[in-house]
Amino acid sequence: MDKLTLTTPALLFSAVSLILLAYTNRFLGYAQLVRNLYEKFKSNPDSILLAQIKNLRKRMYLTKAMQLLGVLSLFLCVVSMFLLYINLWFSAAWIFGFGLLSLIVSLAISAWEIQISVRAIDLHLTDMESSR
Repeated sequence: MDKLTLTTPALLFSAVSLILLAYTNRFLGYAQLVRNLYEKFKSNPDSILLAQIKNLRKRMYLTKAMQLLGVLSLFLCVVSMFLLYINLWFSAAWIFGFGLLSLIVSLAISAWEIQISVRAIDLHLTDMESSR
């Protein structure tokens, strides 16, 4: 491996920032959907609505984990850059590696959450098709 430079961790800034923006938008969408489902549930308690709310709760917790790991990745990249700045090359490389690992786990959780979302939407479509 070539020597790690200040620009290497800096390359992740834009990517991680965009990922965090997408995660935040997803979280805000879920929060709004939960509020709407809660209002519907208060006026007409229904087991399907309750199941949807439970599904959204799980997805929100996954999104929270994705966000935290994304922030950790960005934080570790900044720490890595600081360590490079003060000439602690070995430590910087390890910290940067942990930042990359954090980003990988965040993306893996994102893929898992997408699978859950697709299954939830598929249930709605199946219910809609069966009621025709």
